[in-house]
Amino acid sequence: MNPGDRISTIKGIGAKTESHLARIGIYTVGDMAEHYPREYHAYDTPVSIENTEYDNLIDQGYRLECINDVRSMIETAKSLNMKYDSVITNPPYIGNKFLPARLKDYIEKNYKDYKSDIFAAFIARIIHMTKLNGNIGMLTPYVWMFISTYEELRRKVLNETQITSLVQLEYNAFEAACVPVCSFTLKKTSDKLLGEYVRLSEFKGADIQGVKVIEAVNNRECGYRYTTDQRGFDVIPGAPVAYWVDKRIVENFNVGTRVDTFAFPKQGLATADNNRFLRLWFEVSANNVAFVHSKKKWYPFNKGGEFRRWYGNREYILLWENDGQEIKNFKDTKGKLKSRPQNLEYNFKPALSWSLITSGEFSVRYYDENFAFNVAGISCFPEKHILKYLCGILNSKVVGKITKMLNPTLNMNVGDVAKVPIWFIEKEKSNVEEYVDSSIAISKKDWDSFETSWDFRHHSLIRRVPTIAEAFEQWQAECDERFNQLKANEEELNRIFIDIYGLQEELTPEVEDKDITVRKADLGREIRSFISYAVGCMFGRYSLDVDGLAYAGGEWDASKYASFAADKDNIIPICDDEYFEDDIVGLFVEFVKTVYGADTLDENLKFIADALGGKGQPKDVIRNYFLNDFYKDHCKIYQKRPIYWLFDSGKKNGFKCLIYMHRYQPDTIARIRTDYVHEQQSRYRTAVADIEQRLMGASGSEKVKLDKQKATLQAQITEIGEYEERIHHLADQMIRIDLDDGVKNNYEIFKDVLAKIK
Repeated sequence: MNPGDRISTIKGIGAKTESHLARIGIYTVGDMAEHYPREYHAYDTPVSIENTEYDNLIDQGYRLECINDVRSMIETAKSLNMKYDSVITNPPYIGNKFLPARLKDYIEKNYKDYKSDIFAAFIARIIHMTKLNGNIGMLTPYVWMFISTYEELRRKVLNETQITSLVQLEYNAFEAACVPVCSFTLKKTSDKLLGEYVRLSEFKGADIQGVKVIEAVNNRECGYRYTTDQRGFDVIPGAPVAYWVDKRIVENFNVGTRVDTFAFPKQGLATADNNRFLRLWFEVSANNVAFVHSKKKWYPFNKGGEFRRWYGNREYILLWENDGQEIKNFKDTKGKLKSRPQNLEYNFKPALSWSLITSGEFSVRYYDENFAFNVAGISCFPEKHILKYLCGILNSKVVGKITKMLNPTLNMNVGDVAKVPIWFIEKEKSNVEEYVDSSIAISKKDWDSFETSWDFRHHSLIRRVPTIAEAFEQWQAECDERFNQLKANEEELNRIFIDIYGLQEELTPEVEDKDITVRKADLGREIRSFISYAVGCMFGRYSLDVDGLAYAGGEWDASKYASFAADKDNIIPICDDEYFEDDIVGLFVEFVKTVYGADTLDENLKFIADALGGKGQPKDVIRNYFLNDFYKDHCKIYQKRPIYWLFDSGKKNGFKCLIYMHRYQPDTIARIRTDYVHEQQSRYRTAVADIEQRLMGASGSEKVKLDKQKATLQAQITEIGEYEERIHHLADQMIRIDLDDGVKNNYEIFKDVLAKIK
């Protein structure tokens, strides 16, 4: 409570009481301090009110009404102005933007340097209300220890108190807490004390946390307890409470050159509406995408992504037609700009990039000059002569250790990487660049081996061998060679930089297999992706005669499909029996025969069926995969933005067919209805009539079997009949789609007749 604060603001006593106080001449605490001798102070005011008589009944009535409210307020003021020997609390956690306006304004005015979260303001206030040589105990989120937003709070803690103990809990240590927390004690003193710290980040699970704390208390040599002088934190930029860091790492901050002296880390564009301005690259017509920088509608966009080093995560495209005119002028109804088109001068320049959210190890990827970037695909833009060298350093264990020290939370921000100290050793430059170039090339080859890359050329199992088993063995050997070479590269780079930074006693160069970000061969995955590629060839997206995309929008060229013809009408039925000539299982069998030859067809189909894990005849296993699992796999691989659409009547498998979105025409649904749904209905009726004829002479187990088949067919007839009505409604509309609208928007138009995306 400060002089000048309104009574109602402090206590919330209400407008009526405030009005009464004004009537009898008391407006603010400041007024009280001015109207009474200093020894009375604010909290003595009720005595004066109680002993003061007014010469009229109205004011006297107001005085009596106010006494209780003012007494309560004064008791609160007493508590707030007191100094305490000990303060222990678990303050509330809530970000500034979620606070009520009144509280937000108060914190902005009185705790401006600690306003990011209310718990930070509490820490600052508690330090103030603790006596000299008093003690503080708190449980709070641990972000205050590391991230730049809380730097002023850190400096207040470090300058005005001594950390006497701190336990940093594992990320999910408290099941009831939605944020990672730490518990700590402070002593408000200028004396220099050593603090005891316990780091539990490596021990997963809530149950083990308490056990490990007790172990650390009883055993100083447990390996995760540290005794640290907090004065060393100031040496590190931003003063993170990095209590576990070896002094040899800290010394590098005194002599190394910071990343931001020559690499310019930047956050990129914030669209304010990703559904409008972003697409996965395979959604739109490839003719409209500037995969190589040119004047097109869509441009490659770096949006961060999963843990991956050297190369990859090239998935998104950005609407940047006319130099981004639409997004630069994306405003709300009041004319306020919604998007944040920042650092645009760095778009389409070679960059090193990392993801904002880094749940695993810190990882950096190389991007060429064709990319724009966003806030989650944070990038730095080194001078050309140092780009590859810096890429090697940033992907090393040395920098991994340093970034975890600067910010061990999930978010790796621009400022965190900007502070990393860099040693540039000229004599090591060419050696480092050789390993980096090799690592980028290996990672690119891995990324481009799968059809979710826009530089994909052909499936890895399409080889000049008679069996798919031999093709897989060759592919497996290639994957192992890539994996082992990349691992060797990374370990050699680690060795170089560990020596440069003088951290031989702190780090070893070895890299665990789980941290190598190229893929080893996986039989189940490769067979499923082979089937996906085969479906792509059926639709003409791919061709056995053309590398890469054969068709992804634009003008159709039938001459590209000499070895294996693309389906003519872009409609491929998936049935529980061979009802149609272009049945998907029949087409797949023909594809396998075309690739590997007729002589080994049965062997290859069995190999495929075994890899899928089904039981029964190979064709039956493959058919069951298409009926039940293919579309789920497709949606997963294409991140719930399927380019092959499944028209599906329901659980009885009455009717299913696939189309390729990029070949959709306004009459496609009409052709599905007349050429396939009606034909399927007719065949079901014929099959039922045949069963009824056979039932007339059947008995025993044969009759039971026929009755079951008839019941299944009748259920399918009912389901497909209802489906025909739904599809009829859409067929009559002759709907057109725009590929630029993306899968999500276009799929929604036909949701009543398409399978749900899961």
